[in-house]
Amino acid sequence: MARFILVPGAGGAAEVFWREVAAELAAHGHTAIPVEIPGDDPALGLPEYAAIVDEAIGAQRDVVLVAQSLGGFTAPMAGGNGSVGRIVLLNAMIPLPGETPAQWSEATGSGEARTAANAAAGRSDDFDLVETFLHDVPERLRADLIAGDREPAATPFGQPCTFDAWPPVPIHVMVGADDRLFPAGFQVRVARERLNVEADLVPGGHLAAKSHPEEVAGRLMAYLPVPEA
Repeated sequence: MARFILVPGAGGAAEVFWREVAAELAAHGHTAIPVEIPGDDPALGLPEYAAIVDEAIGAQRDVVLVAQSLGGFTAPMAGGNGSVGRIVLLNAMIPLPGETPAQWSEATGSGEARTAANAAAGRSDDFDLVETFLHDVPERLRADLIAGDREPAATPFGQPCTFDAWPPVPIHVMVGADDRLFPAGFQVRVARERLNVEADLVPGGHLAAKSHPEEVAGRLMAYLPVPEA
């Protein structure tokens, strides 16, 4: 059975965000650990986030590190002791060595991609919590997300992602087909350009782990190697 380390995006409310996916993985016999990161604490940044993830990994080996959104900047900085056996990026920012999250937006053209996608769909380009993040999340789950929402501190957005190269382990990119923050076509392009990886589409928007947890968990389990007979 696999051990999944689940890293949240900006704000860091992992237990709320990953709850349904973690339950689905556990139901199939796997261990799933959402990593709580105090993303609203301005005293903490990318190095501290990576250290918190490493602490969650502990002495375990061959873990599957799953990172959402801004968590993509933590993923290559964690597991430096070789404990990570596989990385999965879900609607994630994919950094280059030394890049900051603020630089990433301009370098990849994420804003232009979002504006174009909004225009094509006839949506306003103004940020709206429901329209951008919660549009496909069931009503019964929205209250938990809103209650657990943390205003992300600005600290990590100006910090470089300090790694030399992505770890030499299997890396998978999972993309919500209806992501309105990072449109699917944009994510597919960035995955090809930066990782030479073909992304896999799953149903849902930026918070696909909340709106389609069974599909997200199913794809995570599909990435696992088939046990030898």
